[in-house]
Amino acid sequence: MSVTTTKFKHVSYLWDEKKAAELAGDEVALLIYRSNLLGADLRLTNYGGGNTSCKAMAKDPLTGKDTEVMWVKGSGGDLGTLKRSGLAALYVDRLLALKNVYRGIDHEDEMVELFNHCIYDLSSKAPSIDTPLHGFLPFAHIDHLHPDAAIAIAAAKDGKKITQELFGGKIGWVEWQRPGFDLGLKLRQCLDENPGIRGIMLGSHGLFTWGNTAYESYINTLEVIERCAQYLEENLGKRGPVFGGEKLKALPGAERLSRAAALAPVLRGFCSSKVKMIGHFTDDARVLEFIDSNDLSRLAPMGTSCPDHFLRTKISPLVLDLGVADDLSDVKGVKERLAPQFEAYREMYAQYYASCKHPNSPAMRDPNPVVILYPGVGMFTFSKDKQTARVAAEFYINAINVMKGSEAVSSYTSLPRQEAFNIEYWLLEEAKLQRMPKPKALSGRIALVTGSAGGIGKAIAKKFADEGACVVINDNDEQRLEAARKEFAGAYGKDAFAGEVLDVTSPSRIRAVYDAAALAFGGVDIVVNCAGLSISKPLQDHTEKDWDILYDVLVKGQFLVTQAGVEVMRKQDIGGDVLNIVSKNALVSGPNNAAYGSAKAAQLHLSRLNAAELGGDRIRVNVVNPDAVISDSKIWESGWAEGRAKAYGVSVAELPAYYAKRTLLNEIILPEDIANACYVLVGGLMNKSTGNVLNVDGGVAMAFVR
Repeated sequence: MSVTTTKFKHVSYLWDEKKAAELAGDEVALLIYRSNLLGADLRLTNYGGGNTSCKAMAKDPLTGKDTEVMWVKGSGGDLGTLKRSGLAALYVDRLLALKNVYRGIDHEDEMVELFNHCIYDLSSKAPSIDTPLHGFLPFAHIDHLHPDAAIAIAAAKDGKKITQELFGGKIGWVEWQRPGFDLGLKLRQCLDENPGIRGIMLGSHGLFTWGNTAYESYINTLEVIERCAQYLEENLGKRGPVFGGEKLKALPGAERLSRAAALAPVLRGFCSSKVKMIGHFTDDARVLEFIDSNDLSRLAPMGTSCPDHFLRTKISPLVLDLGVADDLSDVKGVKERLAPQFEAYREMYAQYYASCKHPNSPAMRDPNPVVILYPGVGMFTFSKDKQTARVAAEFYINAINVMKGSEAVSSYTSLPRQEAFNIEYWLLEEAKLQRMPKPKALSGRIALVTGSAGGIGKAIAKKFADEGACVVINDNDEQRLEAARKEFAGAYGKDAFAGEVLDVTSPSRIRAVYDAAALAFGGVDIVVNCAGLSISKPLQDHTEKDWDILYDVLVKGQFLVTQAGVEVMRKQDIGGDVLNIVSKNALVSGPNNAAYGSAKAAQLHLSRLNAAELGGDRIRVNVVNPDAVISDSKIWESGWAEGRAKAYGVSVAELPAYYAKRTLLNEIILPEDIANACYVLVGGLMNKSTGNVLNVDGGVAMAFVR
C-alpha cells in the first residue's frame, strides 16, 4: 500500500499506516477503521449520516463454500462510533437477485422486507434503505457521505455542469431521487454509462466514492471532497458578498448570551405546546454570518436540500421578528409579539402537510419549529432530548455551509416541497419512529438540584437522569463538583447534564446558573432545594454566626433559588415542580438543635406558602422529609455527628444503628431512598398533588404530619 503525499487543507487525513497494518487481511475491520476516521471529521459527514461498505469472500455456514458477502452500515448508528455490531451482512448474490422480483418504483418500499432474505449474519444490524445503493456497485469498498462541500455543488442550480467540468467527467451525476432500491439501479446505470468514473454525485443529496481497498476508497473520498471544497473557496466572493452582505451587526458575545438566556425559556414554552422539548443554543460564527445577512429572508424559507439535513431540521426555520434592542424583561410583551409568529409557522406547516399528504400518510406531527433564528443573537433548536436538539443545530449549520457554497458558484436550490414531504412522512421513516423506545418518565424535563455534587443531591440528580431528565448539577465546592462532573459524563454523556458552581446565598450566582440552564437546555421544569448544612450545639454555645449561616443557606437559599426558578417556569408557562428537601427536624423538637430545627421548620412552612401561591401557574410545591441520611453526606464533616452523638449519649460510631433502632421499620436511610421519593412526586403519577410532605425516615412517629 502506498501512502498518499497529497496535502489536504479542507479535510483531515487521519490514516495511520501502522494501525491499518495491524488490521491487514480483515476487510471488515478495515471497513470499521475507515468509517471511524470518516465519521471523526464533520466536514465529511454529519452525525448519524452516510454509510460505508465492503465486499469480501466468507464461508457460507450452510454449504461451507466461499461466497461473496457485503458488510454495510446498518439502519441507524453513526460512522464515527461504528462497531461490528452496527453492520448488516448480506449475501451479494441474493441481493442482486432481488432485481428479478422488483416491480418498479411504485413498489420499491416492499423491497426493504426482502433484504431480510439476503442476510448472511443473523446477528447483524437490520439493513438500511441504502443497502442496494452499495450492493449494485461492483466495488470492494464504498463510501456514501454527505459532505457540505459536495452537497453545495449537488444543490446548486448548475450542479451537474459544475461536476462535469470540475472533475473532467470522472464523477458521474444522478438526479435527485429518494433513497431506495430504484436509486441503487440508477447508480449502476450511471456507472455502466460512464465506465472508469471514480464517484457519483447525487443531486441535492450527497456523494458516492469507492476503491478496491479500504485505503483506496478513503483517499478517493478525501480527494474528491477536497477538490469540491477548494473549488468553493476559489469562487467565494466572485459573485458578490457572502449571503448578499451584512444586514445588521451581531451583538457582542456577552450580550448575545444574556439575551439568549432570557429568551430561551419563552421559546421553549411555545415549542412545547404539544410535548415538552429540550433546547440548544449556538452563536457559532457561521450561524451569525447567515442570520445577519441580507439573503436570510430569501434563503431561510427555502429549507434544506440533503434529506439527512431536512429530517432533523424540518421544512424551514422560524426567523424571529424581534430586535436586538427589544426589552426582553417585558415577558408579557415579548410573548404577545411572538405568539402570532409561532401561530403563523404552525399554520404554514399544517398547510404544507395538507397540500402534500397522501391517502396513507401518517397523521400530522408536531407543527412547532425545530430551528429558530434570532438575527443578531444566534440559533435555538428544540427537540425531544438534548442530543437531538444539538444535532439539529449541527445539521442546520451544515445546511448553512451548503447554501453558502451553492450561492458562491451558482444559485442554491432546495428540495421541492412534495419531495421533502415524501421524505418526512415516508412510511418507512414512520415505521422507524414507531420502533423507537418509549420515552422515559422524565424525558423532556430539566431539573436543577442544588447541592448535587454528593449525598442526597447527587442521588436525586442521578435518579432523574436515569429516568430521562437533563440535570443541572451544582455545588459550592469546585473540587467536589469536578468529581461529580466526571462521574456524570461517564455515566450519562455530555448531553444529559450541566455542572455549575453555585452558592445558594448569592443572587448573582443563582441567576448565572439559571442562565446556564437556559442556554444548555432551554429552561427548567424541576427545582430541588437540597443544598444544606447542619450545626448541632446547645443553646448557650450557638453563635450569631451559626444562626446566620443556617438561615442563609437553608431558608434564604431556598427562597432565592425558588424565586428565580419560578421566574423561568412562568416564562415557559408549562407548569413545573419545586421539591424541598427539609427534615424530620422541621416537626420534631429535640435537644441542641435550636437554629437547625427552626430553620427546617421555616423551610417547611415556606414550602406550604409557595404551594398556595403557585398553583395558578401549575407549579407544584412538595416536601420530602428525610432523617439521618449519613452516606456520602457533607453534613457529617461539620461536627454535626459529634453534636448529635453527644445529644443522644452515644458514640459517633453508634449513630447509624441508633438512628435505625428509633424508627418503626428499624431501617437505615440512604440517599437513594430520598431520590426515589422525589421521583415519586415528579414522575407523572402525582401531577395533582401539591403542598404535601412525604416522610422518608424509616418511621419516626413524632414526625408524623397528622
